[in-house]
Amino acid sequence: MPPYIYPVIETAEIENTFLELAEQWRRETGMLSVIAKISMHPAYQRIIGMGQPVVPLILRELEREPDHWFVALSAITGANPVQPEQRGRLQQMAEAWIEWGRANGYRW
Repeated sequence: MPPYIYPVIETAEIENTFLELAEQWRRETGMLSVIAKISMHPAYQRIIGMGQPVVPLILRELEREPDHWFVALSAITGANPVQPEQRGRLQQMAEAWIEWGRANGYRW
């Protein structure tokens, strides 16, 4: 039996899908404060499911406007550059991830 062949998704399609899901996620979780609920939203979970191709898009969003993308980034990359003293400080957490992204060759 031949191995499963994954469809090639164009970069523009990935970005459009990401932006649509990110907008839905923000719109539907904007009033929530519990990170577990925010990160379990179906749109957020679909973004995680998109995998490595969305990492630069998330980093770009973090640079533009810090938000709770940290669970997604950790789930996709297996990394966590946020230091204990930065936890709970959205701007510092975003900066730690942006620095990590640059240090690991991501461009956005």
